[in-house]
Amino acid sequence: MAKKERHVSETPATQWLKAQGIAYTEHVYDYVDHGGTAESSRQLGRPEHEVVKTLVMQDERGEPLIVLMHGDRQVSTKNLARAIGAKSVEPCKPEVAQRHSGYLVGGTSPFGTRKAMPVYVEDTVLALPAILINGGRRGFLVGIAPAVLTDALGARPVHCALG
Repeated sequence: MAKKERHVSETPATQWLKAQGIAYTEHVYDYVDHGGTAESSRQLGRPEHEVVKTLVMQDERGEPLIVLMHGDRQVSTKNLARAIGAKSVEPCKPEVAQRHSGYLVGGTSPFGTRKAMPVYVEDTVLALPAILINGGRRGFLVGIAPAVLTDALGARPVHCALG
């Protein structure tokens, strides 16, 4: 049985993409608690390496930042801190991440965040032909060209992947 195309109503992320004139495709899947990129890539039939997760972290001063990482890789907080000139970096607690981004954890997009934060992207993400990244709601990814991350979002490439 063919899956029916499901449309997702606008989110701050899709509003931001439209305002920037950025083309994107919508990819809806059934959100599973703690399923992460493994679950979305399985349901959508795309390699997990091409599904980019949006992580809200903070430096030693509690200043928030966003890291964009391949779904099948982890962030080396030590290498990230070194790359951005911080003493240390750690993930934000879910409620803190939500306050900074305006998104529910599991639905965090780097686009249209409540608070402007510096964005860093694993440099190898930029070499992919296309990526899927959260569209601002659980169970909703948008397909974009990786260059959007640096060109429109201003993400700085870093090398901090583990795995």
